[in-house]
Amino acid sequence: MHPAFSVLIFTVTAGAGYGLLGWLSANELLVMFAMTAAQKITVGIIAMVLISIGLSASTWHLTNPKNAWRAFSRFRTSWLSREMVFALALYPIAGLYAASLAWEWGGLTLWASLSLILSLVIVFVTSMIYASLKTIRQWHTPLVPTLYLLFAALSGGLAFALLLAWQGHETSSLQDFLLLLGLITASVKIGYFIWFRLPSSSTIQTATGFSQHKVGLLDAGHSAPSFLNKEFMFQVEQSKLVRMRWLMFMAAFIAPGLLLTGDGVFGLLAAWLIMMAGLLVERWLFFAEARHVVRLLHGHQQV
Repeated sequence: MHPAFSVLIFTVTAGAGYGLLGWLSANELLVMFAMTAAQKITVGIIAMVLISIGLSASTWHLTNPKNAWRAFSRFRTSWLSREMVFALALYPIAGLYAASLAWEWGGLTLWASLSLILSLVIVFVTSMIYASLKTIRQWHTPLVPTLYLLFAALSGGLAFALLLAWQGHETSSLQDFLLLLGLITASVKIGYFIWFRLPSSSTIQTATGFSQHKVGLLDAGHSAPSFLNKEFMFQVEQSKLVRMRWLMFMAAFIAPGLLLTGDGVFGLLAAWLIMMAGLLVERWLFFAEARHVVRLLHGHQQV
């Protein structure tokens, strides 16, 4: 699949924002760090800014962005519609959470709980836009929503640790937890790549029904450039994909993990920025390595 840069920005940035808001809400419920109302509001505003940047980026690749409102009209059948509805619903909930902090209204636990639940739900729903597609084997797996949730928790948690350190809190225990979370996420990602290597059941034989003989195309599905060629026939050399995988692991896990063993705001800032760059590479691979079954109509023997 062709990796649209706007979608990469959307999923990575918004994911970090939802993760950050989730950590803030969890701290409200569990009181892991004694934060003032002003500190909580500051973290919440930064989380919503990240979310807003991501949501606005999601419209950049649309031919007619003014028609984005149509995504709200298919809630019962479309994961994309559910994502938009839940994302819009989060804004007033987060606003009421902030208002409860600022003016000491009642129901603070309720708004924090709803913010946490909606943050998790939105990340899951976003992942299901891809995981629900049976036509792309690399996406149609429970590992996709698992990784989306883990990456949101990891990037949002690192942003939370950075902001806590900036506000003067001791974050060594949180950093230790993030190291463990990073190890778990890296292990799941390695499992995802191992699963990639399993033989696919979608072949040109299964597509045509001729299972007893080798099948080959006499002509390509399209002889001129088209949407299918551009979006579904995106091709990258295997050697480049391997290099990008190594780069992703270095930037998303290894380098931030090393920086997390130290102290200081600048170390955490560097760790978060490097991790975000690594997650952009991870999301690029997520699209670039996906193989749509339409490739079988263009001479591919297996997808």
